[in-house]
Amino acid sequence: MRAWSVPAPGPVGTGSLRWGRKPVPQPGLGELLVRVRACGVCRTDLHVVEGDLPVRRAGVTPGHEVVGEVAGTGPSAAGFAIGDRVGVAWLRSTDGTCAYCARGAENLCPASRYTGWDADGGYAEYTTVPAAFAHRLPPGIDDVAAAPLLCAGIIGHRALCRAALPPGGRLGLYGFGGSAHLCAQVALARGATVHVLTRGAAARRLALDLGAASARDAYAMPPEPLDSAILFAPVGDLVPVALRALDRGGVLAIAGIHLSDVPPLRYESELFYEREIRSVTSNTREDAREFLALAAGHGVRATTHAYPLARADRALADLAAGRFDGAAVLVDDAS
Repeated sequence: MRAWSVPAPGPVGTGSLRWGRKPVPQPGLGELLVRVRACGVCRTDLHVVEGDLPVRRAGVTPGHEVVGEVAGTGPSAAGFAIGDRVGVAWLRSTDGTCAYCARGAENLCPASRYTGWDADGGYAEYTTVPAAFAHRLPPGIDDVAAAPLLCAGIIGHRALCRAALPPGGRLGLYGFGGSAHLCAQVALARGATVHVLTRGAAARRLALDLGAASARDAYAMPPEPLDSAILFAPVGDLVPVALRALDRGGVLAIAGIHLSDVPPLRYESELFYEREIRSVTSNTREDAREFLALAAGHGVRATTHAYPLARADRALADLAAGRFDGAAVLVDDAS
């Protein structure tokens, strides 16, 4: 099959992502073989390619927002049949036995493994997934539109929960890419006032088109104090900026898997009055089920830009440079 791999992490465009051929993977015990129809391009893929996340699997194929169809099953794989449409997300497996899994916090499992980091992902014609971690997708959303829901959407949903936004509250979103523009739609559907703070003019226009009350530069102050904020941009310098924008008792959730260093915080202006910082780590399968149901019920739709599978390098370069709003999605140009 045709597939991308990461031979040696480094800046995108320097050979850190290689196009070639790999054997079609064989599904193992309890696994599905998935024929990839679309794969979203996530900032986490960029972190894997560029080495911000340490290498877990030599020559890994990135990609963890996969929409495909079941093409084969391994021994004891249950719940899906050949031809079923299926989603493959970031969380690939957990041990199911640790204290975190036992209390419903499988996202914190020390033995957790991830698609496109620990195992080959969806920048390829085929991938595999444990059937227990595959997702059924809403029937009314096409493959390209569904792909970003499988990480950007799910993580945005978890971040929104972690941010503890009160009913009808004022939410600030720092960065407005694939995850934030889906999170904003859920928050707006629930009656929130959303203020977007981001560097890109196209992203600010999209925010206003989706119903945001304001859209300003990332380092600007919103027009009113915030009850909650979510930092999607992997920029540590924005942490004190977002904290200063919070009202008393406000919560800042940091949604990314990677963040540049955070500068020193001033207690009086950035943390006092019971402002809080919370991190977000992966997601649980229940998060995924909740968000996919919300997306279907509220008509949440990704703004997408399709790239041929063979141009994944261009899609990642455009993501790094902020050349598009919404989310990029790879489609198999040979099908």
